[in-house]
Order: sequence, then structure tokens, then C-alpha cells
Amino acid sequence: MSTFAIFLSTLKFLLVICVVFEGANAQTRGWINAHATFYGANQNPSTLGGACGYGNSYQAGFGVHTTALSGALYRGGEACGSCYQVMCNNRLDRRWCLRGASVTVTTTNFCPSNNHGGWCDLPRHHFDMSMPAFFRIARQGNEGIVPVLYRRVACRRRGGVRFTLSGHPYFNMIMMTNVGGSGDIKRAWIRASRTRTWTPMQRNWGANWQSSLNLRGQTLSFRLTLVDGKTREFLNVVPSSWSFGQTFASRTQLS
Repeated sequence: MSTFAIFLSTLKFLLVICVVFEGANAQTRGWINAHATFYGANQNPSTLGGACGYGNSYQAGFGVHTTALSGALYRGGEACGSCYQVMCNNRLDRRWCLRGASVTVTTTNFCPSNNHGGWCDLPRHHFDMSMPAFFRIARQGNEGIVPVLYRRVACRRRGGVRFTLSGHPYFNMIMMTNVGGSGDIKRAWIRASRTRTWTPMQRNWGANWQSSLNLRGQTLSFRLTLVDGKTREFLNVVPSSWSFGQTFASRTQLS
């Protein structure tokens, strides 16, 4: 092998080592390696509520910078409402990544596995982002997938936590949106004015929690515990005159 060929081989080896070191160094700083794609190119981005059940992301308080998560991150719906800072990994893809650009996205959907080596298959960490969010960090015209770094961040919300009521007298479904702090709810309780005791609720799907109490004609309060361990009570949020289909907002927020 010529001296020049040896030099090229050594240089390639050093470049690989630098990339691996940078990835490890990023993770020690709280960043984790993943990949990102985008979806909903022909849809109004405000409607990408998806598997979390939010529907219109504007009305839910999340804007258009939203994402679906692979199963490794979605955690069966527990991640709904969580926030991530995502930046394109320019060191791995200098052609398509916008250098130094990042975007904060809210989890509103699930990216399902196809069990054939897809990007959302376990155990991969993957973000399938709304198009407005994706093109905050990547250049237009790419193949639709880029390497990224991500980390959990606090969700910053305007106004209070919102509680939307649906169901029927003996089956109540409460969708909880615009949640600050870590954004993802671990446990939830409800308290009606006549019983005055906290009753645990069960996650039905996504951001929807259920109870089997007859709550008609009662003022309702809620207690939420987030995945990060913070707990807050929202007292008398829903007046006794409530009806199904209405949304009520608390005066306080999680931070």
C-alpha cells in the first residue's frame, strides 16, 4: 500500500472516530441521537392531533410545531403533551442540516412500527414531525430524513390547563391539554363537590382520562401528577352548570 493510500485510510478512520466521539459527547451534554422525518405535507398543520386525541393543535395550545414519536419514546400515550428540543445533526449531514438551528416540538401523535426495519420500529428513537417544525432545522428539497439530536425541555404554555368533557352521565372522558412543566401526565384524579374525595382516573387513550362517576350538577376539581413528579391541584375548575362538549381552563399552570 502506498504512503498516500495509508494516509487516506488513516484520515477516514480519524473522521469516524470524531463523529462517534461527537455523538457520545452530545449525549453527555444531555442530547440524544435520533432521526427525524416529516408528515402531513398536504394537511393543515393545526389538525395534526393524531393518536393523542388533541384534534386541532392550536385549540389545544400547542401551535404547529408538533411531532409523532416512535414507540420507544411514545410510551403507550404517556408521552402525549411532552416537549423536546430537536436540532439537526450538522456533523453527520452537512448537506441538509441547518447549522445551529433547533425547534421545540410538542408530542401529539404516534409513529407506528411496521416491524420491517422502519424508522419507527423499536428500539429506534425517531421524530416524525409536522412539516413547519421539520423545515425549521432542515433545508427544503432533501429526501425527508435527517439525523438529529434531542433533549427533553419544559413546556411553556400560555393560560391555564384545559379540561374538555365528553361522554355520558356514567362514563366521563376528560381530555387535558395545554399542560406546562414536563407536559406529560403520569396520574390524574377527579373530585366532585358532593363527594369531596379524590378519585383516581384511568388513561383511556392518549391525553384522554376516564371515570365512571355520576358527576352531573357538581363542581369538578382535578389533581395531576406529571412524569417529572410535579403534582398540582386545580380546584373548582368546572362549574356545576357544565355540559358535555365544553372546555374549561384553570387559572394556574404547571411550570
